[in-house]
Amino acid sequence: MSQIEEIKSKIDIVDLVSEAGVKLRHAGKNYTGFCPFHDNKRSPAFVVWPESGTWRCFGACNEGGDIFKFVMKREGLDFKEALRKLAARAGVELTEFQRETPEAREAYDHLRKLLEDAVIFYRTHLFNNKAILTYLREKRGLTDATIETFGLGYAPNGWDNALKHFTARGYSEQDLIDSGLLTVREEADSRNTQHATSRSIPVGRTYDKFRNRIMIPIRDEQGRMAGFGARVVDPDDIPKFLNSPETPIFSKGRILYGLDRARKPIRTADQAVIVEGYLDVIALHQAGYENVVSPMGTALTEDQLRLLKRSTRRIVLALDPDVAGQKAILRGLEAARSAMDKEGELGFDARGLLKNEARLQADLRVAAIPDDLDPDEIVARNKEEWAKIIEDAKPIVTHVMETLAAGQNVNDPKVKNQIAAQVLPLIEDLPSPLERDTYRQALARMLRVDERSLMGTQARGPVMKRKPRGALSSPKAEATVAAVNPVLRLESFFVGIVLRAPELVYQVDRKLEESNLSALAVDDFEYTDHQIIIQTIRQSLEQVDRDYHAYVMAGLPESILPLANELLAESEKFKQNADALRDDLLRAVKKMRLTRAAEQITQYRYLQEEAGEQGDARAAEFENEIARLIKLRMYMDRMKF
Repeated sequence: MSQIEEIKSKIDIVDLVSEAGVKLRHAGKNYTGFCPFHDNKRSPAFVVWPESGTWRCFGACNEGGDIFKFVMKREGLDFKEALRKLAARAGVELTEFQRETPEAREAYDHLRKLLEDAVIFYRTHLFNNKAILTYLREKRGLTDATIETFGLGYAPNGWDNALKHFTARGYSEQDLIDSGLLTVREEADSRNTQHATSRSIPVGRTYDKFRNRIMIPIRDEQGRMAGFGARVVDPDDIPKFLNSPETPIFSKGRILYGLDRARKPIRTADQAVIVEGYLDVIALHQAGYENVVSPMGTALTEDQLRLLKRSTRRIVLALDPDVAGQKAILRGLEAARSAMDKEGELGFDARGLLKNEARLQADLRVAAIPDDLDPDEIVARNKEEWAKIIEDAKPIVTHVMETLAAGQNVNDPKVKNQIAAQVLPLIEDLPSPLERDTYRQALARMLRVDERSLMGTQARGPVMKRKPRGALSSPKAEATVAAVNPVLRLESFFVGIVLRAPELVYQVDRKLEESNLSALAVDDFEYTDHQIIIQTIRQSLEQVDRDYHAYVMAGLPESILPLANELLAESEKFKQNADALRDDLLRAVKKMRLTRAAEQITQYRYLQEEAGEQGDARAAEFENEIARLIKLRMYMDRMKF
């Protein structure tokens, strides 16, 4: 038994929830009460299942999970903090949870020293290259003081400049590989211009990862070297930006560029601004706007937002029209955004951002950058213009509404319907009833319709939008992992298989989408440890292009590793080919979602009866929800996997 499972077995979820001030009462095998996470006290929409050790809110939150998720949400903790708190309560000693052993700390310090030496190496080459210096000074408008402050450098062209330089100074090739400065030639390594020319290098040989690029040191929030961002000099090279690979001290999803310098200004301004590029951050800092940071070229992660939340809850996304425009919004809303595996591309996922905003209790806004202008060009022509752009930032829902309506004939009934269909699901995701009402009213005014018609659209719309799925019937899958209850068994089976072969998630997604169903989501899983594993797998599929399994295992919190290894060992029982495993996974997803729908129907029937007895007008709303869920289950039952 893993430590996580031991903690779960020793803590009664009913006691835990009750001690948090939630008054629970019996409802069959389960307990119900008023949700502690929002203010609605009309109906007891919060349910606890003692048998599975899980909970769910069927009201405004529409969230659920296990004991860890409850403590995380209730007390604003991350998983590690919740684990420690619950372990102390359960009397479980977390012997395996050691973030850094002395040996590991020494190894990490060695890598950071190597990267600090690399800053000097690249900086020397920059000041010996007049053309690159001229580009930074004249084209990007950077002063010598700024170039020095941010440690900018230049990686010379050639395959072994860094290799020769650092091995001559006592570093090993393995040190250079571990730090991300060196790459091992692999047979399939021909994805871009620079890599394509590397085919002349024998397979298995090492060569400099960064060549003929402007080098930007990336430091963690404590100012310690973690890696590099590298911008092309030759416009024909791709990708435009190239980051260090994932290393023990560099994880793209857990670092924000410039945060080491921006933390104090963010606190002073009580606001953080997120821009798209590293050079944008540098130019804005030079112009006096020092509360600016940038992600590592991919979609924002909750870890990155949590880093900012330590200093402020007010966060502005300053995105160019390509990123925050209509096409990007539609991709994000429909969960069909292309995989974010291209360096230098920041994604706009409105629904995901709203969920993070609610979860972190933050104030996220969007400031649209004028067409064809970069932030450095804006501050170069008028410093005050940037301040005005940030001041005019709009809430996410408002930004989506205005972007979708821009250039459209909002008098056309079909256009009205299309915009409403995109915006209403966002509004319904909001946890605050006041915000939901406010945005519905704003949408009604913009579309020039009666607000009641929007309420009717929302009641009818999600039946097909929710995109249901099917039922697990494979005896092989049913007998996978011995578990306390069917849902845990299904989740454990699924997680164990995709831990061993993460690429199967892509195949499952593709099959689901071919059947007009939504892709696999973290919310499909009730257990927090499973959610963390699935989230890490998703990140691996977005950030690396091979050896997903190794990346996933390296990216998991140490506290999750014992469980992951248990699930991996169990998954070894299943030696079917990839297609058979994929079909078993599809049946597992179908069964998980059918089970969830059945639970929701049961609870909504209970809520409907309660509301009816009390004369609560929401009885009709619950009846509509029951009808929708029944249709949803019928649709899922018809799916053949």
